[in-house]
Amino acid sequence: QLQLVESGGGLVHPGDSLRLSCATSGFTLDAYDIGWFRQAPGMEREGVSCILNYDRSTFYASSVKDRFTISVDKAKNTIYLQMNSLEPEDTGVYYCALGRKHPSAQAMCSMTARLGPQMGSWGQGTLVTVSS
Repeated sequence: QLQLVESGGGLVHPGDSLRLSCATSGFTLDAYDIGWFRQAPGMEREGVSCILNYDRSTFYASSVKDRFTISVDKAKNTIYLQMNSLEPEDTGVYYCALGRKHPSAQAMCSMTARLGPQMGSWGQGTLVTVSS
């Protein structure tokens, strides 16, 4: 059974860093497009960063580019999101999700944010609060 469990969120100050983890079980990550998504209070869910399985290309939302880094540890079946220089606008619940055969990493992010995960459903997410 496919399971994704997000963790690593917390309350931090502007400029701080956090590393989010998405532990997966029931499958291997080799065959999937992977992404991190977030939903701020009162806002729609958005794609933060995605990796396309086909060529390992990546996409970052413009608001997080050069601050966030997505990575995968296949040995641990875990997906990470390293978040540096956090800003109050980064506040929200962060989710991971999987997909298959998207035409691009950007498409994985945009389509999954809009339509929901192709594989399984949204988990409980992990809350990130950036506040002074």
